[in-house]
Amino acid sequence: MLTISELASYAGVTVRAVRHYHAKGLLPEPERDHSGYRRYDAGAVVELVRIRTLAEAGVPLSRVRELLVAGEEEFAAAVAEIDARLRAEIRERQRHRERIALLAAGDNLTLPKEVVEFLDRLRALGVDERIVRVERDGWIPLAARSPERVPEWMARKLQQLADPQIVDFYVTLGEALDRPDDDPRLAELADKLAAYITQVADEQGEWYVDDTGIEPPFAELLDTHVFDTLPSARRLIELLSERGWTGWTKLERVNPPRGPAGSSSDRP
Repeated sequence: MLTISELASYAGVTVRAVRHYHAKGLLPEPERDHSGYRRYDAGAVVELVRIRTLAEAGVPLSRVRELLVAGEEEFAAAVAEIDARLRAEIRERQRHRERIALLAAGDNLTLPKEVVEFLDRLRALGVDERIVRVERDGWIPLAARSPERVPEWMARKLQQLADPQIVDFYVTLGEALDRPDDDPRLAELADKLAAYITQVADEQGEWYVDDTGIEPPFAELLDTHVFDTLPSARRLIELLSERGWTGWTKLERVNPPRGPAGSSSDRP
């Protein structure tokens, strides 16, 4: 006859596990002998090994009891069911691993392939990484909100990047990020951007400049994030408003422009 410690040792479990199985009603708890100890026979070892094996295979303890007393066919069916569940869990864990791998890769986790390619294109053109991050953070909620429109939006953005003027805008903005609000580069950048937007709007139509269909409150939310991340962008939009256009996420024409004397909106 075995003590509880010896039983646990033979079955390859802890004493605590044996007591837990007692509490769950999985393993009968023998009466104490005259010395006050509980004694276990070889049958208890066999039963405990079966419990341990089922538990280690992922069988919930709530089902272990029924499997211990199941007939051969019932047991085989239950094991097949458990195996199918474990296979499904393995597939799910593999998907989790794949998403973790994407997380390590950066933008791929939260963004569609088209947006990732656009961000990579910005980097290849030498755009400041801070601007790339702001673009990325803006596209995350946009893609989540309207995934069906992402291919259309990205096709237009990539078309814009084929224009040297817009590439120059991105690069120049990066150079101006660390400059004070009164730096003339910001005014020059606003001139360039306003001229470019006006030209595109005149040639393609204002719908082409901004056809995102984003509700104003959502656009304002995204703009706030941009301005908090890149304070110089707020000053740029103020200057742009003086030149006939306003907004970062959602561009709109200001009519008439609120141009100060000497600004590009007053020039012939």
